[in-house]
Amino acid sequence: MTLYDLKPRFQALLRPLVRAFAAAGVTANGVTVVACVLSVALGVALCVWSNRPVVFLLLPPFLLVRMALNAIDGMLARDFGQQSRLGTFLNELCDVISDAALCLPFAFLPHFSWLPVAVVVFLATVSEMTGTVAVMVGASRRYEGPMGKSDRALVFGALGLAIGLALPPAAWQAVIFPGIAALLALTVANRIRAALREAG
Repeated sequence: MTLYDLKPRFQALLRPLVRAFAAAGVTANGVTVVACVLSVALGVALCVWSNRPVVFLLLPPFLLVRMALNAIDGMLARDFGQQSRLGTFLNELCDVISDAALCLPFAFLPHFSWLPVAVVVFLATVSEMTGTVAVMVGASRRYEGPMGKSDRALVFGALGLAIGLALPPAAWQAVIFPGIAALLALTVANRIRAALREAG
């Protein structure tokens, strides 16, 4: 199970906005690039001002906006004939870049070790790569969890909220990123298993 399973309901809420964007001439690739640029900009800002925990309160609402933009670009592509080879590259690469940009700032905080954060960035990239490689073996793009893109957004948003509210350090802060890494490793295994089952 993963939050990705709720995507159809989320898309239904966004459909009127998507129609408005399409009528205004907004392109799927444009939305993809804007989401990536905003993610990198926020990630840099969080790194620069990591000594001011309050800035991490920007993370939860932004992650919700980013999820909306990610859904919108896909709906524009599918529903309004904007699918393209370039769009496929942009969609996958921008997602990985955005994930890394929004995760790395945690390495600048005193209560987290840089190594587990780096491992999470690495495994998040591997998990998305695994999902795309599935297509090369004759399966569909895989989105299995338990730590898919939407799940990571939920966890990072909750972390940003806790840090921004200056909640006191607790034991969970020492295990949260190793825990995410373990779930990402399981996600990779699940995606490989599901792709082989579908292709076979």
